[in-house]
Amino acid sequence: MSAQDRYPVARPCLSDLEERYLVDAYRSGWISSQGPYLRKFEEQFAARCGATAAVATGNGTVAIHLVLAAAGIGPGDEVIVPALTYIATANAVTYCGARPVFVDVSPDTWCIDVEQVAASVGPRTRAVVAVDLYGHPADYPALRALCEQHGLLLVADAAESFGALLDGRPTGDLADATTFSFFGNKVITAGEGGCVTTSDSGLADRMRLLRNQGMDPRRRYFFPVVGFNYRLTNLAAALLCAQLERADEIISRREGVIATYERDLSNPPLLSPQPVGPGVRRAPWMASFLVGPAGTEGLRDELARTLDLLGVETRPFFVPIPHLPPYADAGGDHPVSADLAQRGINLPTYAELSDVDLKIIVDRVRNALSGINYCR
Repeated sequence: MSAQDRYPVARPCLSDLEERYLVDAYRSGWISSQGPYLRKFEEQFAARCGATAAVATGNGTVAIHLVLAAAGIGPGDEVIVPALTYIATANAVTYCGARPVFVDVSPDTWCIDVEQVAASVGPRTRAVVAVDLYGHPADYPALRALCEQHGLLLVADAAESFGALLDGRPTGDLADATTFSFFGNKVITAGEGGCVTTSDSGLADRMRLLRNQGMDPRRRYFFPVVGFNYRLTNLAAALLCAQLERADEIISRREGVIATYERDLSNPPLLSPQPVGPGVRRAPWMASFLVGPAGTEGLRDELARTLDLLGVETRPFFVPIPHLPPYADAGGDHPVSADLAQRGINLPTYAELSDVDLKIIVDRVRNALSGINYCR
C-alpha cells in the first residue's frame, strides 16, 4: 500500500489465498452451515488455541450467549463483567435473563479488577466474563483460582485478543471457555463470525446442540430443547482457514505497526501507550493510547477532530456500560473505566500500513498534538 490522503482506523488483510479458498467453497456448492472448510477451521483453530474443541458461530456476540446458555445460566442468576467493554459482553448476559454485575478495571492492564470481582461475588453469582481489552489478556490465573473457590464458570471474551499469550499459553486455553469475534476489524476476519474454544467436552457438546436449533445430532428434525440458529457458513470458514494460514504474518506486521507508534509517539502526558503486564504478549488488535494526564476531559476528542481533518481516522475507547441507557440502573462506581473512556484513543492499525504510511500518520499525529493545550 502506498501513501494516501486518508487512513481508516482498520481494514482487513486479504490475499489471493482467501479468494482461492472462497471460490473453492462456492464452486463446491457447500455455501451454508456444513462443509469441509467448517470442519477444517474448527480443528485448526482449536489446535492453535491449545483447546480440545472449537465451536464456530455466526458472530462473537452469540458466541458469548451460547456459552452462558449451554452452562444453564438464566433468570435470577448474576454474571460479573467489566464495566469497560463493548456492550455485547453485557447483552449476552441479558439475553439469558440473567443480570450483569459490573466491576471496574485495573489501571495496570485495563482488564477486569480481580479484587473487585472477589468483592462482588454473591449467592446468585454463576459466572465471570473477563474481557481481554484491546488485546491484553486478563489475569486468568487469579480469576481461575477465584472461580474454582466459588464454583463459578470462567469465560474469556477474547474478541480482541486472538494471537495473545499469557506466560506462553495462547488465548483460548486460559478459561473454562473462550469466545472470539471475526468481525472485519479483528486480527483475523471473515467479515462476521465467531467461535468458542473449550476443553470441556460436555460443554462443547451442549453448545453444538444449541447452536443448531437444538436438533438431536443422532435424530434429524427431532428437537429435545429450544436452541438457536448460531451457525457459521462454510463460505466464512473458507476465509478463516486462509486467515489462519496467514495469521503469523498478519500478527507480525500489526505488531510492527503498534511498535512504531509506541516508539515514535509515546510521550506522557501527551500520549501514554497501553500498559502491558508481565508475561503478556498482547494481541495487536488496535494501537491504544491515553491522551493527557489522568482526569483530563476533552483533549482526546479535540485530538480526534484534528486528526480527522488531517485524514487520520481514530476511535474513542468504549463508553462504560453502566453509562449506557440499557444499563443505567446497574449502579456502582467505576472511576478507572470512566477515566480510560474519556482519554482513550485508537490509531489506524492494520497489516497493510507501509513504513511510509506510518511516517505520514506519525507526523500528522505530532502536528495535531502541537496545537493542543494540555495545561488544563
